[in-house]
Amino acid sequence: MVVLNKIYTKTGDDGTTALGTGERRLKYDVRVDAYGTVDETNSTIGVARHHLQDDALDAMLVRIQNDLFDLGADLATPEGPEPPAYEPLRVTQGQVDRIEKDIDTLNADLEPLRSFVLPGGTPAAAALHVSRTVARRAERLIVELAEKPGEHVNTAAIRYMNRVSDFLFVAARHVNDHGKADVLWVPGENR
Repeated sequence: MVVLNKIYTKTGDDGTTALGTGERRLKYDVRVDAYGTVDETNSTIGVARHHLQDDALDAMLVRIQNDLFDLGADLATPEGPEPPAYEPLRVTQGQVDRIEKDIDTLNADLEPLRSFVLPGGTPAAAALHVSRTVARRAERLIVELAEKPGEHVNTAAIRYMNRVSDFLFVAARHVNDHGKADVLWVPGENR
């Protein structure tokens, strides 16, 4: 259980923050940047949800928001030489499987694309596209972290973040009248 009695601790005033292991890292450390961008993704999804009129999609997004907190906890508690005093929360393949099923559910009634989609259409779709691009940035940071010597990243976490952006793309098409209101890219149209 998380208990937050005092919001400011002043421990970060030196430009560092504590990981779940107690280790302190600079606030611009790629690990901190990665889980911070996961949190940013979560916040943009919260904004996108206010534009929805689809309870089933909203329920899927709430599950994703919860999973993104799991992912942040996973990234904030790296594996180290000493096992932590508690079992760290890790993203699981089951979470990846569930989001894939949700993607398939939303994608089932969409026409195949013949061009790239420009972000836009309905306000809900535009907001979901913003979330998608932030999710892609989070994914890039997580992969960058995984490539750093001495850093470990749960491979299910990488897969999950990749699926989040896929889900958000399909969800944007879904709220654009099942793709009928998508704005398609016309290559070279303005030359």
